[in-house]
Amino acid sequence: MSKKIVVVGGGAAGMMAAISAAERGGDVTLLEPNERLGKKLNITGKGRCNVTSNAGAEELLANVPRNGKFLYSVFSRFNGRDAMAFFETLGVPLKTERGNRVFPVSDRAFDVSAALERRLKALGVSLVRDRALALETADGAVQAAAGERRRYPAEAVILATGGVSYPATGSTGEGHRMAAEAGHTVTPLHGSLVPLRDFGVGRELQGLSLRNVGLTVFENNKKLYTDFGEMVFTHFGVSGPLILSASAHMRRFGERAYRLEIDLKPALDEQTLDRRLLADFEK
Repeated sequence: MSKKIVVVGGGAAGMMAAISAAERGGDVTLLEPNERLGKKLNITGKGRCNVTSNAGAEELLANVPRNGKFLYSVFSRFNGRDAMAFFETLGVPLKTERGNRVFPVSDRAFDVSAALERRLKALGVSLVRDRALALETADGAVQAAAGERRRYPAEAVILATGGVSYPATGSTGEGHRMAAEAGHTVTPLHGSLVPLRDFGVGRELQGLSLRNVGLTVFENNKKLYTDFGEMVFTHFGVSGPLILSASAHMRRFGERAYRLEIDLKPALDEQTLDRRLLADFEK
């Protein structure tokens, strides 16, 4: 008899977990309260969906800012190139852009979520529009997931509810609460891969997008992080790929002072830049 498995959350992680469980013979029910699966997935990468990184386990681990060892066993079994093979098998052609970033050839995030939905349907995963409220446990084992509409008996529950980054998409922290109530330890949460607010940026720069610039982050005047790429000034501060990556290293707001330095022409030395400026002035 198939093992009853309930997956809570119909985002990218939840859909892939449901697919994996069903491929291994599980009787899978996927709970998702949103009207569509993959709501956050469909808006990632400005609607293009940065699927994964074209990298193996060692390269991925080298780019995890904190506690990369925790992910070692996961990446050794399923790394960025495995993810690429997974999606291409589902019929999503991929391309690799600068920085090993992988996107669908179509530049449409909906093609990624649609491919996952097709696979769920083909495997017979039961999709239920319901919000999970709690896990029912007895004698140290899960018995069911309790939803707003009804109870879902289960021999295993996979919590894939996302963090607290974007409540409008369903990432409200409910998964952390349910995990804690089931006896798991939940460590304090910190923002990561997020835009930055209140960095002394005037509104007159709002909307200005910079390409091929260098960014250096200083923590209490000590160099913390440096990278090269794209960023944008917003009405509240700064954002873009460079800023999102930098934010993962800035973990002590309220305790430390952070400063950003932007090099608008990082490929030029001072003499070359001086000559170019003088030539531009003459024109």
